[in-house]
Amino acid sequence: MKKNNKDKKILDAYESSNSKSIPNVNKKIAQYKEYANSSLKKNKRINIRISQRDLTHIQRRAIEEGLPYQTLISSVIHKYISRPQPNTTK
Repeated sequence: MKKNNKDKKILDAYESSNSKSIPNVNKKIAQYKEYANSSLKKNKRINIRISQRDLTHIQRRAIEEGLPYQTLISSVIHKYISRPQPNTTK
């Protein structure tokens, strides 16, 4: 089996003991499963206008998270609307 460059980097890191454990790996796996499930359930399109600066920051964060930036935006919206609302009665 021929190894591609990504496979070689992973194997080299493992063999040289430079690999790092992911803290709370099960939580991370569940999080990415939720991202995948959410991306499969999409059935509406929206268009929004945002600043170039914000889009650039979103795209950078998406790269860090290993996600398409549209999926990251969708996830942020989903998390925002899914969180419990604070009690606003005075």
